Amino acid sequence: MMAALRRGGTWDSVLSVDAFAAIRSVGFVPAGQVFGAAVYYLSATEGVSCPGGVRRGLLREGSPEAAGGGLINVSGHGIPGPAARLAQGLYDGRRTAIDRMAGECADLGGHGIVGASLQVKEIPADSISAGAVEFTVIGTAVRARGCPPLGRPFATVLSGQDFAKLVMAGWVPAGIALGISVAALHDHLPTTGSGSWGTGNAEVPAYTDLMIQSRQDARSRLEQAVRGLGADGVVVSAMALRVRSDACQARPGGTDHFAEAVITGTAVTQFADRRKTAPPPSLAVLSLDASE
Repeated sequence: MMAALRRGGTWDSVLSVDAFAAIRSVGFVPAGQVFGAAVYYLSATEGVSCPGGVRRGLLREGSPEAAGGGLINVSGHGIPGPAARLAQGLYDGRRTAIDRMAGECADLGGHGIVGASLQVKEIPADSISAGAVEFTVIGTAVRARGCPPLGRPFATVLSGQDFAKLVMAGWVPAGIALGISVAALHDHLPTTGSGSWGTGNAEVPAYTDLMIQSRQDARSRLEQAVRGLGADGVVVSAMALRVRSDACQARPGGTDHFAEAVITGTAVTQFADRRKTAPPPSLAVLSLDASE
């Protein structure tokens, strides 16, 4: 359909009217709607892998208890295990979908993608197929008139209006940056800092630290992604934290807990100093009051 639209000199988009007007105001025009997808089978908790056992609190890497096998498994830290594999799969799925969307943008002669929307959907297992995770992303390819093609189109999750504001402020998107981390913890009997479940309202330190670890690791990975894109910084658009529990496949009677942190943003680079450029013209206002 895209090829037919291109040959006919027309285009389609997922832009709103306001977003369309905004990108036109900074010299860009739509090139067409672009899409990317990937389906991954993620088997982090199957088999004999296990994050490790804990009895009290969160066991840190290098501690005497951790040396005995009770080690939280965080993607990129600790021992290789289910958390690292799951985090890598979640990253690869998103990245593959984004790269395929960028390929469609390049085919349309676009310089970048505006308003990209990432969606993740779990496909439950049934009697015929195993469970999987579907990653999709859709956006609008845009191009700047009179500019040569880029080596790689940029992509942003910002709306057309925010994209225009970014350009007017002297910044451009470098790409979509992702920070993804999964922390995993195994236990046999969940305990709080003052006793077991049912002893009253109390914090569960191990689970608190599990979420903190995953969020901190996701932020570190986001910073790495921004540096990898050669950008100056990142505008974060979404932060999600999900905690789930599964029966341990390696140690019957135990439970594996997973905290999944995902940060999505647009890496940006400065191309002009607004202090050295003329301010944008003010909007003219015409009074409709007949008495004046």
